[in-house]
Amino acid sequence: MNPKIKAHCDVLVQQFETISPERKVILAKISEYIQSKMAANLPIQLMYVCTHNSRRSHFGQIWAAVAAKYYAIPNVSTFSGGTESTAFHPNAINALEKTGFEIRTNEPAEKNPKYHVSFGEALTTICFSKVYDSNENPQKDFAAIMTCSDAEANCPFIPGVELRIGTTYDDPKAFDGTNQEAEKYEERSNQIALETLFVFSGVKI
Repeated sequence: MNPKIKAHCDVLVQQFETISPERKVILAKISEYIQSKMAANLPIQLMYVCTHNSRRSHFGQIWAAVAAKYYAIPNVSTFSGGTESTAFHPNAINALEKTGFEIRTNEPAEKNPKYHVSFGEALTTICFSKVYDSNENPQKDFAAIMTCSDAEANCPFIPGVELRIGTTYDDPKAFDGTNQEAEKYEERSNQIALETLFVFSGVKI
């Protein structure tokens, strides 16, 4: 794993006490789901869902992949989707790059390019905006983790899901164009990183 990202995780895992007990109960349900798939020797598929699949759901997809590697949990695939597709937002990309991720695309002229998000040698996840039931996402045997209240309200049924759970986060979009923009995107990225690390810390190999 990229040393800068590894060091960032090392700091965050010392902050689990900042997560409220009520929040930990919700996050533990994801840990239990992962544990059950491991016990059955089955693939672990986690899809993070928000409205536009541009910010929070991408943070979830990326940080869950990092957390799985950090805790050496095998057979984990992470995905993201929305109720509509837009594009992976530049402000979210900037926040991740500041943390140490290498993010590149071979489609810079596209409105919704595919980005290769690397967090170490041979450790890459592909991010672009898509609807939750896109063929790029799992169609069955997966957990749907709802990262915004709007997606939770507007996705009453997701076919093929085994676990659907709401872990809603405030949208950093509210600070676009303000002097708090970078700070709020990094804050949300770190919150999602902290909570995905907590989820995987609860899984026993």
